[in-house]
Amino acid sequence: MDSGKIAAVQMRDITKSFGSVLANDRVWLDIYKGEILALLGENGSGKTTLMNMLSGIYYPDAGQIFVDGREVVIRSPKDAFDLGIGMIHQHFKLVDVLTAAENIILGLSGRGRLDMKAVAAKVREISERYGFDVDPNQKIYDMSVSQKQTVEIVKVLYRGADILILDEPTAVLTPQETDKLFAVLRNMRDDGKAVVIITHKLNEVEELSDRVAILRHGAFVGDMPTKATNAGEMTNMMVGRPVSLNINRPEPVNPEPRLEVSHLTVHDAEGVKKLDDVSFTAYAGEILGIAGISGSGQKELLEAIAGLHRAEGGSITYIEPGTGAREELVGKDPRDISDMGVALSFVPEDRLGMGLVGDMDLSENMMLRSFRRGKGVFTDRKAPHKLAERVVEELEVNTPSIETPVRRLSGGNVQKVLVGREISSAPTVLLTAYAVRGLDINSSYTIYDLINKQKERGVAVVYVGEDLDVLLELSDRILVLCGGRVSGLIPGRGATKRRVGLMMTKLGGGEGDE
Repeated sequence: MDSGKIAAVQMRDITKSFGSVLANDRVWLDIYKGEILALLGENGSGKTTLMNMLSGIYYPDAGQIFVDGREVVIRSPKDAFDLGIGMIHQHFKLVDVLTAAENIILGLSGRGRLDMKAVAAKVREISERYGFDVDPNQKIYDMSVSQKQTVEIVKVLYRGADILILDEPTAVLTPQETDKLFAVLRNMRDDGKAVVIITHKLNEVEELSDRVAILRHGAFVGDMPTKATNAGEMTNMMVGRPVSLNINRPEPVNPEPRLEVSHLTVHDAEGVKKLDDVSFTAYAGEILGIAGISGSGQKELLEAIAGLHRAEGGSITYIEPGTGAREELVGKDPRDISDMGVALSFVPEDRLGMGLVGDMDLSENMMLRSFRRGKGVFTDRKAPHKLAERVVEELEVNTPSIETPVRRLSGGNVQKVLVGREISSAPTVLLTAYAVRGLDINSSYTIYDLINKQKERGVAVVYVGEDLDVLLELSDRILVLCGGRVSGLIPGRGATKRRVGLMMTKLGGGEGDE
């Protein structure tokens, strides 16, 4: 441990179980002031659980927590705030119809609570000190994801936090927004704050953190200065065995058109144009990556192809393997499109809100697929059970049994079930969005491998992802969307992150590439 710095927090022998699952097993962890600590581990390794105990959401079954050398008891988020500990969760807890300033003081008692001028002045002072860009009077519903996250961070600083915990802070940020966030976190560290980030992105760990601590199966396996380690070593420690961090990109074999999208125009429920004159072709045996800032029309594009979102203009043509027969998908029922072999694996922010039923077990969730195939409700229970067993084995889903209700699995394991189910349905077109959102590195590479296997089987894969590094490594071609329009179509081989990032924020940033 670093004896030159003051330990802001010392966690000793922290243990926590949920039923028969041991989430944290006698964990020791030190957090220092003036340092950015990256907390790493696979899904289900206990990272978020450990930090939830520090922030007062859970209470440990055993162990001690010391803050500034003094033993403390943290029974609620208020106790944590009183000790200067604030956590920024993946899912923001903001009230949409209120302004930034109103959200920041929500729930605070005491004098000055309603002096909004003073509140706004303090928010501006915090923003200037650390480099935030916040308008105290802006409503939350008018904000981008990155602005909402900024409000959450300012909220904990406003309440006097010296120890900040951020759970997957870059999950939905563009490269440019991530750079801005990192600059702010470095300013906070240089001001003497203790900053902990829970993340899966090793390139970010190497770029941002000063020290890395690693958990495996709920136990602490070690920590070290970031500069003294590398991605390979960190992965081995997380997984407990060597893992290859290379994504294969086999050359497409006999690519033939499978899906032709022509002049597609789509509006959302409020009448806002989300896709404007989008055209491209997806080929069998290739991965077409879709890049774009969050909200650039990626979701609407996949949903329009799958028949879940109405298209106002243009056509989506499916070309049958073998016969070459052409079918227009616009106006077709989503079930008919699915039966043709067009599978949509969309991992939403709320994994249980869409696609899976929390109270049903794994094999029952697999049966939801067979219902769509038009079979009787109770006729074939064996196939979904087998599929559940295969998904659990191939994707290493951490579950007590196939009969466990899905809501009792960790977020990452829920996601493996969701993605595994769609990939296993033997599609001819696989539309996949955010397949590895929030997944640990080992699970992510398993899913990249599964997606590549689909490509080698001759499936046309359309891949929407948040991690540009992966998109550039996995895709044969990359279609860049900017504000619902096609900004460019470039080969995946040889494309750079900087160039794609530029095309994401500026129409035509990559003209003439194809």
